[in-house]
Amino acid sequence: MVDAHQHLLQVARHDYFWLERGSAIDQDYGLEDLRAQLGEVSATVLVQAAPSERETQDLLEAAAASGGLVRAVVGWIDLASPAAPDAIGPLAARPLLKGVRPMLGFMEDTLWILRREVQPALAALSRAGLRLDIPARPRHLPVLAELVQRHPELTIVIDHGAKPAIARGEFAPWARDIALVARETSMFCKLSGLATEASPDWDDEQLRPYVEHLLASFGPERLMWGSDWPVVDLAGGYARWRDACLRLLPASVHASVMGATARAFYGLDASATS
Repeated sequence: MVDAHQHLLQVARHDYFWLERGSAIDQDYGLEDLRAQLGEVSATVLVQAAPSERETQDLLEAAAASGGLVRAVVGWIDLASPAAPDAIGPLAARPLLKGVRPMLGFMEDTLWILRREVQPALAALSRAGLRLDIPARPRHLPVLAELVQRHPELTIVIDHGAKPAIARGEFAPWARDIALVARETSMFCKLSGLATEASPDWDDEQLRPYVEHLLASFGPERLMWGSDWPVVDLAGGYARWRDACLRLLPASVHASVMGATARAFYGLDASATS
């Protein structure tokens, strides 16, 4: 089993602008804290949670020292910077660096990913063979087909199922728009982050329509499970979310969604160590 989306936090760096002071996860989280949660999960993808190059370096160092647990890092670079295209090559030379992620969900401009100044960096990602994680919200879904048209060789995954407003019972137009993205593009999607969008007392039945729709839209070969730990601790914790997905997904797709899709998408390689 592969966890395709987890974070580490070092709050003393003060670069998690989204982290509410005094919240239940306003503290450091390291790999030893993660290991206690994993169960049968044997490999993870470590994803940036701060828009800083220092975070990327810290994540790469943690991954290299993880004893093979962390098989990939999704880092951060300022894709709008004129210097970004030249900086992507050296990043791609790091074996554990498999992709980058702009913090799109926190940007007011829904069309940011299509801005002219961002396109050279996206093209450089494609040339370097790096992936793009998109932390989309429902408002971004209509934009993604054009992104793929501009960069057809870029390998892209939508994080957290684009965060539908499950607690408010909103299903359409999210369901229509994400199904259209799945049908018209080759994008992948992460089955992650849904618990934090649900009611605090969520159960399988509240999540079922969303999980089943993502599976039907992307199929098991383009859907990958992730914990979104430690953020998932705000919504019941690692084991509760993992076990719910195992119940909600047909047993016939467990091997793909809970591991094989992430391995294929990120090109996970146990020999990558730095």
